[in-house]
Amino acid sequence: MLQSYETLRQESIETLRAQIRSGSYRSHTAGLGKNLLQANLAIIPEAFALDFMRFCQRNPKPCPLIGASDTGNPLLFTLGHCLDIRTDVPAYNIYRDGRLEGSVTDISALWSDDLVAFALGCSFTFEHALIEAGIDLWHISNNVTVPMYRSNMETTPAGPFRGAMVVSMRMIPDERVRDAVAISARFPLAHGSPVHIGDPAAIGISDLGNPDWGDAVPVEAGFTPVFWACGVTPQAIIQNAALPLLITHKPGHMLITDIPDDAEIPIITKKTL
Repeated sequence: MLQSYETLRQESIETLRAQIRSGSYRSHTAGLGKNLLQANLAIIPEAFALDFMRFCQRNPKPCPLIGASDTGNPLLFTLGHCLDIRTDVPAYNIYRDGRLEGSVTDISALWSDDLVAFALGCSFTFEHALIEAGIDLWHISNNVTVPMYRSNMETTPAGPFRGAMVVSMRMIPDERVRDAVAISARFPLAHGSPVHIGDPAAIGISDLGNPDWGDAVPVEAGFTPVFWACGVTPQAIIQNAALPLLITHKPGHMLITDIPDDAEIPIITKKTL
């Protein structure tokens, strides 16, 4: 039975994953999976996998790699019990030759033996800690997707993968900015501390009211825009590389793992399945 967003915020990962796997829940995952690591997703042909892993290693802030599948195996056993990458994300984007083909809620029909899935940490993870510290996040309170922007901060290239960093933005009360920095720094697998605070023009963003992904949030006096490296970065980078096939999460619709959000490395092993 379909459950509301507010109800799902209180549910276990087993219930939440069942709702996603069945296609009953297809919306964003901000605020869901309390105390669990959320992940961005990039699925690419094996021929490009090593270069992409190099790209992640060279750019750990926007691309904190937390898991990778075996070639052709859709089960990400290091991140969750029977976690199936083909069904366990609320919505996927499909790109061919760098162009968005469409969005789907199940990629079973697209899966093939030469694909490799990469999971990268997501800033949604540290949002729980910010909320518990009394820092309200407007996009969660209003059930919308966090705003994301293309910046002018260049990444370090690897093979065909190169381009600018994507950032996510949250309006933080002026007096709580230092707290937000300290709290998010505790989650290096979820992008860690911000990459920029204050003037968006300094990182190439001309209009906060017009995000490249997600939804605009109010820009009010007494609040400071704070920018974190975003896991949409590899999605944009791979799209620029115009691979024959790229499958990602739809921005804001993340993979929720079984990993505690304060873990230093994934801890689930094949023998525990």
